[in-house]
Amino acid sequence: MGSVLNKDTVEVRFHGRGGQGAVTAAHILVDSAMRAGLWGTAFPFFGAERRGAPVTAYARISHSKVLTKSMVRRPDAVAVLDPAIMRYVNVFDGLKESGVAVINCTEPPTLPIKIRLYVVDATKIALDLGLVLAGWPLVNVAMVGALSRVIGIKLNYVLEAITNILTGRSAELNAKAAERAYYEVSEVGAS
Repeated sequence: MGSVLNKDTVEVRFHGRGGQGAVTAAHILVDSAMRAGLWGTAFPFFGAERRGAPVTAYARISHSKVLTKSMVRRPDAVAVLDPAIMRYVNVFDGLKESGVAVINCTEPPTLPIKIRLYVVDATKIALDLGLVLAGWPLVNVAMVGALSRVIGIKLNYVLEAITNILTGRSAELNAKAAERAYYEVSEVGAS
């Protein structure tokens, strides 16, 4: 896996649906980066605030203090928690040419642009571990595990961040999900 952390600042955009935990994923990613000695900030953007509506969360990770708190319009990486959302939202909008995408899916989608594409079946991981809430597999933390490997954050920092933000059995199961996704994410080449 390559690392995009060789840049001064890496901007990440998470795409999901309300209730999937995109905001929590952004916070765990930033906490992981800070444990690795980097700086970071995470914040959400909500449109219609209802379960299932498109949600975007942003994270900036840097080797220096992060002062910018605006939406990420030109991400270095995108993480797609629900691949069905790509029918309604252009998740690749503004993605830099050198950018990467990590998508929760079993079959790589046909993409409109050439990028480094990575896939992981975060849904299967969540279902295997019983990470389900109101019938929805909780894929957000597994996606953080996969994305962290792709952008170059070590697994131990991710696991520490998970136990810092989540508690009890939830932290334990989500740590397992992140670890599995970290090792199961795979590159499918430029599309």
